[in-house]
Amino acid sequence: MADPGTPPLTGPVAYLLWQARRQWGILTAGVLLGVLMFSCQAALPYVTGHAIDSGLAHGFGSDLVRAAGALAGLGVISAAASAIGHRFDVENWLRASFAASQLVGRRVARSGHTITAELPTGEVVSAVANDALRIGEIFHTLPRFIGSIVAYGIAAFVMLRTSVSLGLIVVLGLPTVTICIAALVKPLQRRQAAQREASGRLTTLGSDTVSGLRILRGIGGEGVFTARYREQSQLVRRKGEAVAVTQSWLDALQVLLPGAFVVVLIWYGAHLAVTGEITPGQLVQAYGFAAFLAWPVQQMTYTVQSATRAHVGAGKVLNVLRVVPATGARPGTQAPPPAGVPLVDETSGVTVRPGRVSALVCADPDESAAVATRMGRFDDEAEVDTPVRLGGVLLAELDKQVVRERILLAEATPHLFSGTLANELDVHGPGDAERLLRAIALADAHDVLDSVPDGLAGEIPEKGRSLSGGQRQRVALARALLLDPEILLLVEPTSAVDAHTEARIAARLAGERRGRATLIVTASPLVLDHVDEVQLLVDGRVVATGTHAELLARPDEQGTAYRRVVERHLDDETPPHGVPALVTSHADVTRDDPIADEAFDALMNGQLDGQTAGTTETRGGRS
Repeated sequence: MADPGTPPLTGPVAYLLWQARRQWGILTAGVLLGVLMFSCQAALPYVTGHAIDSGLAHGFGSDLVRAAGALAGLGVISAAASAIGHRFDVENWLRASFAASQLVGRRVARSGHTITAELPTGEVVSAVANDALRIGEIFHTLPRFIGSIVAYGIAAFVMLRTSVSLGLIVVLGLPTVTICIAALVKPLQRRQAAQREASGRLTTLGSDTVSGLRILRGIGGEGVFTARYREQSQLVRRKGEAVAVTQSWLDALQVLLPGAFVVVLIWYGAHLAVTGEITPGQLVQAYGFAAFLAWPVQQMTYTVQSATRAHVGAGKVLNVLRVVPATGARPGTQAPPPAGVPLVDETSGVTVRPGRVSALVCADPDESAAVATRMGRFDDEAEVDTPVRLGGVLLAELDKQVVRERILLAEATPHLFSGTLANELDVHGPGDAERLLRAIALADAHDVLDSVPDGLAGEIPEKGRSLSGGQRQRVALARALLLDPEILLLVEPTSAVDAHTEARIAARLAGERRGRATLIVTASPLVLDHVDEVQLLVDGRVVATGTHAELLARPDEQGTAYRRVVERHLDDETPPHGVPALVTSHADVTRDDPIADEAFDALMNGQLDGQTAGTTETRGGRS
């Protein structure tokens, strides 16, 4: 839906009533069809009893034929109302479920980091995968429940006209059943809430374990988390068994109580028939109405179960909807500046100048990455104390859509979604193959084409699980280059690749972005040697600016600090066989792999289809 609406957050009942008003049209149609279907079925015993009395009194005649025709007509109308009503019931279910899912998705998308601070991941996942469906279920059962209650009133009225005593038994039967079943509602709701709470914690534990599986294996903690997951899983099983016990009592009473009611009614009705107070046809009517009582009881049981689950589910959905979004969604108050203006982080002094490819070097990678994240406006609250300006205008005062169109931040740990490789690369729509292959070549990601069946048309699973860390990083780099933003911020774009690949990417990246504002957060000399300028960040401030060679040659304190960062970066690497341990200039690496460079040149000239051999990724520790 274009707008799922703004629900009240006061409580589950208010939310469910709000949703009912949102879809009152199809809900009303479902109720009317439910009333029609059950009214036809309630009329069947009456017509059957009338036909029996007419046949006994007059034999095979016109009355009997008319009664048989009425039975056929009621059957056809009931079947048609049931089939059409079922479609409306399912639509009611899906409309309410998808509305809840859309509301949760919208709130999560707009909440930023606040959602993870207040709720575990498992709660958010369960709100969509489980609770939204439970909310919709009550709208599926409610129309037929209302229809069955109306039909029950019709049956009770007919029975009271036939025999006051029989009518009272019918009238009092359903309230008695309702009281018996209502006694189980509170325990069922309490046990379902406990089971849902335990299930949410299990989902959270599972997602956390899976996301950290590699780390767990590395530190030998896999067994500990497996035992913890097993313990929580058994708790969920026990809670589920407690729910099943209450559920089984409901199911048993659903059969037992109407059955006992029929026995009492027929025993009493048979005595009335023997004494001549009612006719044989009216006795059949009494039995038919008593048997019909099973329908309202069954629908009531389903509705009680659905309402209980919907109440619990709505409460969990409201927990997500009550999360206060991050302040980044506020509208812009300033007109965007013209193109070709600098982007400046005032606190640190980091500047992304128009037409220049810059690098940001810091002894603490997290500190430099935080500056880039600020400059991409991903934390408006932080910009209160650390303002960032684009051409003199605060980023926080610009419309966020304008910021996203002009400034692109590519993080060190890219997020990939499921879909074809072509769609993963070109997020604005399927582009032409030549353009996509060129971006792949620029990011030196040609081996991805070999590893994905069907190349650009091949499917990539969620999070790019079929790709290595370096392949995912290079796919994300190609994606960023395809967008060709006015200002590009790259955080460690080559941290997961080997030195040969890094050298090729650095040369191609610098050549591609030459003349456009670019900032690369890195301490790799293979990248630094290709940029126009390097900014050294110490204790949150830029203390030196110059080319890579100039900063290496500086004899002062800033030069010493720069050399310490660069040399430590090289010491952290495990160089591939044949590559020098310390590389500080472009000349050392530009022809390390002439075959790969020739393949790149050929691809740029349109001589290859991109299906070239890949390189291995053996950067020790950095992956």
